Amino acid sequence: MAAVGVTGGREALDKLSQHSVDVVVLDVRMPGMDGLEVLQEIKKRWPLVEVILLTGHASVESGLQGMELRAFDYVMKPCKLTELLPKIEQAYERKCPREKARQ
Repeated sequence: MAAVGVTGGREALDKLSQHSVDVVVLDVRMPGMDGLEVLQEIKKRWPLVEVILLTGHASVESGLQGMELRAFDYVMKPCKLTELLPKIEQAYERKCPREKARQ
């Protein structure tokens, strides 16, 4: 499993169009496209990709809205890597059987 970082939503979508990606960790607040817009585009173009949203205390509502838009989960910032890694693994484990079923 490899991780790739990007600086914004449009760059994330570009990376997704160039590479096979299983799980995206996405900040709700980003310059340009916000995380919810990127989430909607990901689910439209790559419905099997799982998305975990990072949200601040002031934007819990955004995390819940992301769940309605089919995000796998959301995590409050700041978060520890020990909290985030298990969620990434769970998202990956959820994606794999669904992807095999589509083949």
